[in-house]
Amino acid sequence: MRPDRRRTPQDLLPAVQRLFDLSGSKIDAIERTWQPNAGAPVFTVEGVYRARGWTEWTQGFQFGSALLQFEATGDRAFLELGRSRTLERMAPHLTHTGVHDHGFNNVSTYGTLWRLARAGRIDASPWEIHFYELALKVSGAVQAKRWTRLPEGGFIHSFNGAHSLFVDTIRSLRALALGHALGQRLMDEQDASISLLERLVQHARATAAFNVYFGTGRDRFDVRGRTAHESLFNVASGTYRGPSTQQGYSPFSTWTRGLAWAMLGFAEELEFLAARGDDELAPLGGRPAIERTLLDAARATCDHYVESATAADGIPYWDAGAPGLAAMAGWRDRPADPFNAHEPVDSSAAAIGAQGLLRLSRVLAARGEDGSRYEQAGLQVLATLFGDSGPYLSLDRAHQGLLLHSVYHWPNRWDHVPPGSHIPRGESSQWGDYHAREAALLVTRMAEDSYMTFYE
Repeated sequence: MRPDRRRTPQDLLPAVQRLFDLSGSKIDAIERTWQPNAGAPVFTVEGVYRARGWTEWTQGFQFGSALLQFEATGDRAFLELGRSRTLERMAPHLTHTGVHDHGFNNVSTYGTLWRLARAGRIDASPWEIHFYELALKVSGAVQAKRWTRLPEGGFIHSFNGAHSLFVDTIRSLRALALGHALGQRLMDEQDASISLLERLVQHARATAAFNVYFGTGRDRFDVRGRTAHESLFNVASGTYRGPSTQQGYSPFSTWTRGLAWAMLGFAEELEFLAARGDDELAPLGGRPAIERTLLDAARATCDHYVESATAADGIPYWDAGAPGLAAMAGWRDRPADPFNAHEPVDSSAAAIGAQGLLRLSRVLAARGEDGSRYEQAGLQVLATLFGDSGPYLSLDRAHQGLLLHSVYHWPNRWDHVPPGSHIPRGESSQWGDYHAREAALLVTRMAEDSYMTFYE
């Protein structure tokens, strides 16, 4: 990406206000038309949300968006919507043993309600707070149970099976973090008592070691900061076998939403670990070693995003190695074009990655280092996404999506391609819309000289 000018969080407030003005009507439109027995809304087709039966991993984004809307605007109707739907429909996600996305579904709902109650932003009785805490404890322990052992440590395996480590799961670690902070442990066979913090640290180490590249000659395509969507293991021996992907172009190219999950996940866990005591980290290798591993991964992935993975305005195409980019000479030197004839952009990756950039800048500042490069990059990405001249913010109130030009699973042909186009465009996703709202709220807090984390 090409830095265009310096910005402050305050500079983005008019755009953030416009975003939340539009956002409320989008949430209302989905609530009016969605049939709960259809599952969870996933992405739009011609501006209307559709389900895609898989793991219902987006349901937390649906109701979590209502809670973010309340937090941004104070409109209690959205609080009651998010709170009632969490109570009515989210319980199955707490005990779902077959997925790696507890951090997406449960932290976005139970976690947000718990955070708002603790901050005094909502009225909640002690029993209601206990209810949210119990939910978060259960979610953290259930997620930690989904474990593949390695000779040194292990990882939370993806829904593909015990051999599969997804880069996405680094953001699900928030479920383990909250469970640990609330005093929960995983009780396993023969009454084994397992620390959720230990599993958090071990999973983060495995992701940094196998899903993030550092330019050290690991293989022919080892470029610093590049990520692999999936790492494959021989579960009998714990031996690493190679990279893979499900939603990216190839194991040796970078699926940009996976890169964005890594940027945000490592930065968030650094923030969380900074709030824990040295005595908790000492048995796990000690603070200096743990933070060095996570910080190296956060820096590498954020540097790769800024220097190589996006167009000039900070918006990436869906995969930095997508074959059609070869027909778009100089694509990194000009703004991303959602209406090109070759490859789709992915605005959802930009919304997720921007928050990672902003959080890494704050991590570095807290360590006495200069993080302004990352803050400026994050603000530039959001200025592009939220700009009133388009093309990313959905100004059409008949369109249920908030952030346009999001891509789900292009290799599987799940995305809607409009007539006359060769690529998907003009559609939205629940994770794109949710993370646009979350990033907008974070910028608001920064403009108020405040901040927002998932654990405070």
